[in-house]
Amino acid sequence: MTFSGLVVTGMVAAQPAAAADPAGYQNVRINEVTSSNNDTVELYNTGSTAVSISGWKMSDDGFAPQSFSPSSSTIAAGGFVTFNSPKGLGDSDKLVIYTADGTVVDRVEWATNGAKPAMARCGGDGTGAWVTTTAATTFGAANAAGCPSSIPAASRIRINEVTSNGSDTVELYNGGTSAVGIGSWKYVDGDTTHSPVTVSSSSPSATSIPAGGYVTFNSSLGLGDNDSVFLLDGNGNTVDSVTWATDGARPSDERCANGAGWFRTAVTATPGSANSCSGSGGGGGGQTGQLLGGGGSLTSGCAPEAPTGTGSTPAGTLAWPGGLDVTIADNVCAFTTSTGPEGRDVSGLAFDPANPSVLWAAKNKNWLYKLVSSGGKWIPDATWSATGKQIRFAGGSGEPDSEGLTVGANGHVYVTSERDNTNNTVPKDTIMEFDPAATGSTLTPVHQWDMTSQFPQLNTGSKDDANLGFEGVGYVPDSWLTANGWVDPLTGSAYNPANYPLHGSGLFFAGLEWDGSLHVYGLNSDGTFTTFGTIATGKASVMDVMYDAGTQRIVATCDNTCGETHTFLKVDTGGAIVPEVTYTNPTVVPTDNLEGFAIAPTSTCVNGFREAVLSDDGNYGFGSGSSSSGHALYSATFPC
Repeated sequence: MTFSGLVVTGMVAAQPAAAADPAGYQNVRINEVTSSNNDTVELYNTGSTAVSISGWKMSDDGFAPQSFSPSSSTIAAGGFVTFNSPKGLGDSDKLVIYTADGTVVDRVEWATNGAKPAMARCGGDGTGAWVTTTAATTFGAANAAGCPSSIPAASRIRINEVTSNGSDTVELYNGGTSAVGIGSWKYVDGDTTHSPVTVSSSSPSATSIPAGGYVTFNSSLGLGDNDSVFLLDGNGNTVDSVTWATDGARPSDERCANGAGWFRTAVTATPGSANSCSGSGGGGGGQTGQLLGGGGSLTSGCAPEAPTGTGSTPAGTLAWPGGLDVTIADNVCAFTTSTGPEGRDVSGLAFDPANPSVLWAAKNKNWLYKLVSSGGKWIPDATWSATGKQIRFAGGSGEPDSEGLTVGANGHVYVTSERDNTNNTVPKDTIMEFDPAATGSTLTPVHQWDMTSQFPQLNTGSKDDANLGFEGVGYVPDSWLTANGWVDPLTGSAYNPANYPLHGSGLFFAGLEWDGSLHVYGLNSDGTFTTFGTIATGKASVMDVMYDAGTQRIVATCDNTCGETHTFLKVDTGGAIVPEVTYTNPTVVPTDNLEGFAIAPTSTCVNGFREAVLSDDGNYGFGSGSSSSGHALYSATFPC
């Protein structure tokens, strides 16, 4: 898929809303547009409830609303509706969507040929960046997952904070790695009778924004309740926007995480500096989710642990592309064991691709759990073990510091260990293969591969260094590697699985917490292994690794060390595996040591979404007394 053009994110605008405006209208987004081929428009509902669009209208740059005939009068949660524009859409045009009472719902603008043959959101339906594509359109279905290999620098500019309390301040943030000139850029509010005005007229010194920097200005158009701000580049393309309901921007609506996440109402404005991300969690025109469920009392001995090692979100990180609401997905203090009575240390997660109703979980203190869904929660499968099964190293010895896990093509569970917890100052970076059909309460490996000697930097006599080894692992099928033209670093030519007859049908990508690198191995049936080299993820650390067949990407997860982020990697045109895009967690999830991440197979998709589960290594949630304290699992939604 080939893309060009500017990125447009967060497209929402609003006029003063009438009482009859349908609930959830601010969650509807323009998702795909073509100014040829019958001028087709696609709308998408990012919210968690259906929205009626009966009587809605649209306009082009003439701002004269006109009725249209949608494919359905209701947009389901996570659903699509299409229509052919009754007004011709051409070059340098606009598209505005209104409710039946005239409230502006969404608006997008493009320059010459910007919507020929189509513009589509990239990186998440309803929330992703706008790009011009020459590939086949996807009207009525999820947009293609691919993004430009090099995102234009201007697309990294975000409206980061807005106030409507009299000062009417707007803050812009540059999340990219290079300065961006904004001398000719303009802004406009949600009133379609207003013409855009230049940023420089409101802030004469605002000619450029340095990488990681801010620019603030006071809106000369005035900002009120049920209003919005659109940011336009010098060509008239909409770069970013934000909307809010009554009192939503008083004193401030701010992105959380800074420069990347959804907007929420803040207690304190922070113009010109990083957002505080402390507030009510409301506002943002319906863009803020809720943390649902939880509760229960901590059991005796269950002792949550506050997060450590919090770092910043990498530049260029995009907001979570899935739903906004998140559910607490386990019972309180559910993972207490004989070697971990405090209930902490749930780390790696992996869906069983052959049975997506099963979620495997690794607990650091040598335990493996087979979880099944029950009543909206993931609980131990009592037919396998109601309390989990203890795992050992080969020969039945030791207590593996089990961190990551994945499911291989043979249905076996492969678990990584950083060290033996009975001798925790010495690294023991291993991958162990367990047969889940084996009987008994303790499992020993079918095979075990020891890579400790490859990482001498971890063998310093310090338990902290020994604890920075294999934190995650993902099984990647040979079929994906060959179909995408991966170049075998051992031969310098296209990867040929037949060169490695003992390795099975895929390779294993182990994530090293020490430096965020991925290490690629062929695990041979005779107990030996082949090392295929190292892949840089662009992250300081890696806590979990998975291969997602839905997006056809390898995913490297980092906890609060890297701002709670997930990097999707692809095979580039040169045959190397490289980072493509990075997303934050949903903003309502606590900023904890969230070390596990698993996306369900696409066979589970409902209304364009599937489940994504995150695990908190410390069971801390939002702290003592919060509804999330003592819980380890969170269930979110991710696009199909």
